[in-house]
Amino acid sequence: MKAVAINNKRVPHQEQHATQSHENLGMEELVRQMLARVGEDPSREGLLDTPQRVAKSMEYLTSGYQLQPADVVNDALFTVDYDEMVIVKDIEMFSMCEHHMLPFFGKVHVAYIPKGKVIGLSKLPRLVEVFARRLQVQERMTTQIAEAIQEIIQPQGVGVVIEARHLCMMMRGVEKQHSSAVTSAMLGSFRQPSTRNEFLSLVRKKQSSSF
Repeated sequence: MKAVAINNKRVPHQEQHATQSHENLGMEELVRQMLARVGEDPSREGLLDTPQRVAKSMEYLTSGYQLQPADVVNDALFTVDYDEMVIVKDIEMFSMCEHHMLPFFGKVHVAYIPKGKVIGLSKLPRLVEVFARRLQVQERMTTQIAEAIQEIIQPQGVGVVIEARHLCMMMRGVEKQHSSAVTSAMLGSFRQPSTRNEFLSLVRKKQSSSF
């Protein structure tokens, strides 16, 4: 199994805050320069606070680099005598394309078949956020989520499907407003056609009633 690419470097909270503040100042200056280069006046009223806002926004949107999957899960693994498929569908996802730094967004569907352990359901969306809050390509993110779940839970298998719309295709380039990308990653027992097909059919199934 491939190792999940994570940042193992630890820094004290105060030092990390100081470092981030210093980095934000550098980011703010870059934003001011960018505004000037596109023909704007960074000193006009409507743009005075824009560099600071953009720096804070980028810090949040790329906060996944500071997180590790194991830290997000903590101790939320439980011994359960259950070996059927567990699915969490329609996890909302927002990320940024690493090619143009424009957003892509959509839904993530995650499934696994336990092997003695289950994970707290709320931890699956948090695992998605660890990888979504980075500069990404959808294909890599799909694999990273699946491999992280496989490594942490050690289930019989994992399936991940992401459906997303990319603003780099919608507002520039080919400008196709209704196109979407679908990617999948299947590990372990999910590589078997019957398990894969069951997962995909349940993902496609529309909810007949609301909760």
